[in-house]
Amino acid sequence: MKPGFRLVALLLLALFVAAPAAAVGKRKQARLLEQVQTSYAAAIRWGEFEQAWGAVDPAYRQAHPLTELELERYRQVQVTGYSDLGSQAEADGTVSRSIELRVANRHTMAERSVRLRERWRWDEEARRWWLLDGLPDLWDGE
Repeated sequence: MKPGFRLVALLLLALFVAAPAAAVGKRKQARLLEQVQTSYAAAIRWGEFEQAWGAVDPAYRQAHPLTELELERYRQVQVTGYSDLGSQAEADGTVSRSIELRVANRHTMAERSVRLRERWRWDEEARRWWLLDGLPDLWDGE
């Protein structure tokens, strides 16, 4: 066998081994994203905002600590629905997910819908996904 042919054969073999390994890694990341999004959505849906806070990117949590006043505002509402409207991968590696929350004020029982966009990033070091933008703004600046 000629040396050039041997080199080409080895390169092709390496490509055939590496490509499936990369695909497996992407599938695992996708599965982990689905798991963290499901847990986060359940925490929001059941009013467990302190638990949902654990899915928020540590850099965001440090820059924007969750105050007792903010937690009290979340206690004033009941999330009555959490719908995933679709996701898409962004060029920078983040994943955006559009959601619709149905929220009822516990005192007036008035219900309204809020559409939001969640942005998730993969943390290679921690081997997990983080929510980039903090907890949902259910008051839209109110």
